Amino acid sequence: MRSRSTVVIGGGIIGLSVAWELTRRGHGVTVLEKETDWAAHQTGHNSNVVHAGLYYKPGSFKARMSVAGNQSIVEFAKDNGVPVEVCGKLVVATSEAELPALGVLAERAEANGVPAKLIGADEAREYEPEVACVRALRVESTGIIDFPAVCRALVRLLEEAGADLRLGTPARGIRAGALGGVEVATGSEVLRADSLVNCAGLQSDRVARLAGLTPRARIVPFRGEYYELRPDRRHLVRGLIYPVPDPSLPFLGVHLTRMLDGSVHAGPNAVLALRREGYRWSDISVGDLAEVARFGGAWRLARKYAYPIGLDEVRRSFSKRRFAASLAKLVPAVGPDDIVRHGSGVRAQALLPDGSMVDDFLIESAPNQVHVLNAPSPAATSALEIAKYVATEVEAS
Repeated sequence: MRSRSTVVIGGGIIGLSVAWELTRRGHGVTVLEKETDWAAHQTGHNSNVVHAGLYYKPGSFKARMSVAGNQSIVEFAKDNGVPVEVCGKLVVATSEAELPALGVLAERAEANGVPAKLIGADEAREYEPEVACVRALRVESTGIIDFPAVCRALVRLLEEAGADLRLGTPARGIRAGALGGVEVATGSEVLRADSLVNCAGLQSDRVARLAGLTPRARIVPFRGEYYELRPDRRHLVRGLIYPVPDPSLPFLGVHLTRMLDGSVHAGPNAVLALRREGYRWSDISVGDLAEVARFGGAWRLARKYAYPIGLDEVRRSFSKRRFAASLAKLVPAVGPDDIVRHGSGVRAQALLPDGSMVDDFLIESAPNQVHVLNAPSPAATSALEIAKYVATEVEAS
């Protein structure tokens, strides 16, 4: 019997994980990546945190897949020689006003099966001597990993299994095949397959429209900028220190993360990117901005968050002093002279026409097609679990 063939668009951790899961199930897989390297965008520009799953609504995709993914991605790393460390983290309430929200997080951790416990300030300082808090949530299963190295391992496995991996190959046209299945034009040829999976991240809604769908959500890019502690100040942070997040936002707030190499990253903030793949303020696309401006959901979001939240994020983007002040709420010893710019990432945030941000993973199916339309954090943690779900959808489509 002929094996089923599938074209996967997108060479980040989601696309490669889907390709590997389909390959394990006997599919003939072709992966198309428009860049000249794997994990070129979200996967290669994130914080490399293996999330535990405590933040997410019980029963949601994010809750179920991040809790399961916390185990499966660590196991994959250990089995394939990828650096990983399960070090745990602290979520800290720096004032009495944050205690109710911290309590809600503790309840969610319990509901989601995440190993976590509320501790007092003295016990928190046993983990992080420089931290400032009135109470904290200790989360044991959070870890640090090298997600680009996970992708390299997946590429190696796919190559060994005979998958067709194509860098520098964008999908330029998608249509239903004359005899069934799908046809994908790359510019140099037309690929024919039984099914298509769209894991294009920042371009996922555009790929869906290219395939003839009208996705419910539109991607609006948010850039997150990072600093890192100077080498002589790295001792201020032993592991991971997070603030209590604003429950109305999908972002976790500026935090401190000790990486596998001993460096300590600080961030990210969240500002509108001026290009889909815009990692600096100077990265500007008139076309991308015009697309955002024509989308009513973006204006509704702006009316809700532009002031004061959005304005504060922009100010922090341009002011090291403001950025350091945010960190000092967690670790008072951190000052402006202790941090240097490190880089940034861009989050593909799906936005609905009413201006609300899609809070959960969004995966839509059509005949012979599956489209991953919203997979921000904790998608990298959940990649192998998302892949199982998507592969099952492919086989049912």
